[in-house]
Amino acid sequence: MFAPLVLTPMATPVGGASSASLKDSKRTKARISEYKVVKFNQVAFNLYNHIGLQETGMRLEVFEKALTGYYNMKHRDEIADKAILTIVDFSKSSNEKRLWVVDLDKKELLHNTYVSHGRNSGDEFAENFSNKSESYMSSIGFYVTEGTYYGKHGLSLKLEGLDKEFNSNAKDRCIVMHGAEYATEDFIAQAGRLGRSLGCPAIPMEEHEDIIKTVVGGTAMYIHAEYDAYTSQYLDHVTAMAELVKENQKDIPPTEPAT
Repeated sequence: MFAPLVLTPMATPVGGASSASLKDSKRTKARISEYKVVKFNQVAFNLYNHIGLQETGMRLEVFEKALTGYYNMKHRDEIADKAILTIVDFSKSSNEKRLWVVDLDKKELLHNTYVSHGRNSGDEFAENFSNKSESYMSSIGFYVTEGTYYGKHGLSLKLEGLDKEFNSNAKDRCIVMHGAEYATEDFIAQAGRLGRSLGCPAIPMEEHEDIIKTVVGGTAMYIHAEYDAYTSQYLDHVTAMAELVKENQKDIPPTEPAT
């Protein structure tokens, strides 16, 4: 038999841990973070496939970012206990359906339709974005939905922008989700592109009430664009994975005590 291996701690400098130990600790933390990112992306990929989002034209990269933000928002208690996620992809042509509403609990796609961008963001494609009043551009990033009101476009949905410098002035700019006659296939056929808003995510009139009633009241929304300057504290995979694990643990029924 082998003698038991006894490990004795090495002496460390009076000032604290050695530089080698600190480097090892940083490398370990980095590996753990990388592992969590990989695990979270696997979860996102499985959900993406289960819902069949690829067939609707959504890119996996966009879904991963939206889902990461959703769980970060949930971790911060910024959204209601309502697993609805709205995703807009402004990197796609306005002639394509580029808005999705997903029920994450039921793993179902609830809506997929057209959505307009701001008139100064571009013509067929949205290329410019702003957080400034009277810019008439769209604002990208993460939002939480609030309440509704009836305005000149009928039922409309208030939005709170969560990304400082990118959409935090949404309420002051009156950026809301509403229906619009110019957000239709008929308009595309006439103009060669979808109509444009003053910065609001405008959707088809025949669908806007159903969509707004689905997402109202503290649900997550992510508006994506190919915009190199965009950064967000909500794109933290480690926090998202931790929140996902916590959520799954809640779903596990408690075990009966042994008798």
